[in-house]
Amino acid sequence: MASRKRNQPAADQDDAVFKALANADRRKVLDAVHAGPQTTGALCEALPHLDRCTVMLHLRTLEAAGLIISKKRGRSRWNYLNVVPIQQVYERWIKTYAQPAAAQLARLQRALEQDP
Repeated sequence: MASRKRNQPAADQDDAVFKALANADRRKVLDAVHAGPQTTGALCEALPHLDRCTVMLHLRTLEAAGLIISKKRGRSRWNYLNVVPIQQVYERWIKTYAQPAAAQLARLQRALEQDP
């Protein structure tokens, strides 16, 4: 649980991740840093419909959720993707609920393939 903020309950961390992922512009930021670390300026260029202050607000929300790690180098602020919180959400929610559905689809496929 390395990505959990110190003394932050798992449910609060999950809420922060879901809140961060709920916004399309924040997902665009995550897509941009998925390709590699980006400066804040580069992220602003990637989201030309937003002003710099709004991009910074989105970055703060992503940082609070643990999805972005920022490092200041000289005059630039570099933003890195941290996939651990997404993996934790996957393990806790998606994997748990998707497995029975996938098993049911596999049974359906077998049944359809057996009947002419």
